[in-house]
Amino acid sequence: MEFKDKVALISGAGRGAGRRLAEAFAHAGASLALNDISPQNVETLAAALQARGTHVNVFIEDVAKKVGAQALVKQAEDAFGKIDILINHASVEPRAPLLDMDEWDWHRVLDVNLTGAFLMMQSAGRIMRAGGGGVIVNVASLPAEADSSERSAYVAGAYGLIGLTRQAARELFAHNIRVHAIGGGLGQFQTTTAAIPADPTRAALFLCGPRAARLTGQILNLS
Repeated sequence: MEFKDKVALISGAGRGAGRRLAEAFAHAGASLALNDISPQNVETLAAALQARGTHVNVFIEDVAKKVGAQALVKQAEDAFGKIDILINHASVEPRAPLLDMDEWDWHRVLDVNLTGAFLMMQSAGRIMRAGGGGVIVNVASLPAEADSSERSAYVAGAYGLIGLTRQAARELFAHNIRVHAIGGGLGQFQTTTAAIPADPTRAALFLCGPRAARLTGQILNLS
């Protein structure tokens, strides 16, 4: 129960790694503020976690919009009194050749995958600063070269999120806010810390816990 007194806000928690991270933090004792743009999957997840005794609230907002991101963070703070951990997992990935891509798809990918993370980091970061600190983990995977065709918007957003993670780690360290990124395909960016587990969920738990209190700006290439 390492996170018994902690509150974790997870965007895009209804599916994939976001869902697995929610389950892992619940198992470790955290209270959860779960977000998704669609209620179906995240509410099913929340009901299952509540049945096991986890304190969970669900917030349906579009993190790509400033109003939505700010409303999500404010509602989470009102419900739990604080935010200790932010996991940015919300993402979209429409596929289209670069020469045929619709501008709407380009903007939507960057709005969700990059701007959404910025808006969440900014709003939650202000609450963390006022509360004495916190941890932010961005989930940012890059596809293998063999699988990278028709994914230019997604790749651009992932590269941007790595850069944002590094810069945020530098700026927010003075406020006791640690910022990291985890995901597959990040070998060229990886910072080496041998003590961090190779499993994505275990790595996130480690980075958000007391054993990583002196670490920030970690970029982890995980399978």
